[in-house]
Amino acid sequence: MSRRKLTRQQRWRVEKIQAERAERASKKDERDSERLDAGEYGAERPGRVAAHFGRSLEVESVEGDQVRLHRCHLRANLEGLVTGDQVIWRQANDGSGVVVARGERHSVLERPDAHGQLRPVAANIDQILIVVAVEPEPHPNLIDRYLVAAGSTGIPPVLVLNKSDLLPAEGGPLRATLARYRELGYPLIEASARGEQGLEGLWAQLAARTSVFVGQSGVGKSSLIDRLLPDETLRIGALSTDTRKGKHTTTTARLYPLPLETTVDGERRGDLIDSPGIREFGLWHLDEHELAEGFIEFRPYLGRCRFRDCRHRQEPGCALLDAVERGEIHPLRFASFQRIRDDITNS
Repeated sequence: MSRRKLTRQQRWRVEKIQAERAERASKKDERDSERLDAGEYGAERPGRVAAHFGRSLEVESVEGDQVRLHRCHLRANLEGLVTGDQVIWRQANDGSGVVVARGERHSVLERPDAHGQLRPVAANIDQILIVVAVEPEPHPNLIDRYLVAAGSTGIPPVLVLNKSDLLPAEGGPLRATLARYRELGYPLIEASARGEQGLEGLWAQLAARTSVFVGQSGVGKSSLIDRLLPDETLRIGALSTDTRKGKHTTTTARLYPLPLETTVDGERRGDLIDSPGIREFGLWHLDEHELAEGFIEFRPYLGRCRFRDCRHRQEPGCALLDAVERGEIHPLRFASFQRIRDDITNS
């Protein structure tokens, strides 16, 4: 669908609003500079963005054994800060704060906005916990999309099966599906927000790491975090009885420090980031080779096809097709790759 063209009056209105915002930001920056020069702000301190609200931030600082949150605003020359960013900030005498610099990022998680453009959601993440649940039942193609997206960011993924108490004793198709991912080397943790099942495994995985929870709405991401962080208050969404699909409840990415008493073997505490509900990642920014690289069992065969421009469709001598024939690549995974590739091509 093509974007609707704006009228001259609408364009003028947009430009006027942007100019007014720029002017307000400039005046705010001038006031900050005056207060900094006057010594109204204290010394520079390290912190981390815990939540982002436009030009206002919550900055987390560790003070001894305590983690404190400080309401801060941005200098005008700082744009694009996201939850998880390491920052330098200064506190004023009245308790307010100002962020003056951002540190280097070692990873960034992005998601498409309303216009289909990739935007950063969170930064400095050590692992992506892909939460699936017995209900709503996950489709393997959706799991593959999350795994490919994680691979494209370079952030290691971990599969978490929530609501595992609802899984039939014999396991069924879902158990077989998850077993395939485990055989590929993806870590898999079973848990339930309704009890202690699997929480010890989660603690071990979370300690000393910054983790982000992603997954379909309704899989219980917020409920699971609520079990991990009982002192936090999260809005828990009820699962729609009619559609069996979850209702989106989380509106902004937020950083939650794990309690000190839950660290494993004396390791430092970890952090959780609860991200806005994402039904699926947009992968149209990947080319076919990057997509194929996201399927880790394909990698030994890439570049070994008879033709350099092989599309892995019906070409003779295709190393991927031959591997599927020999049972070295599961046909469902190959079919998932084809479906995602076609979606990218047609987007």
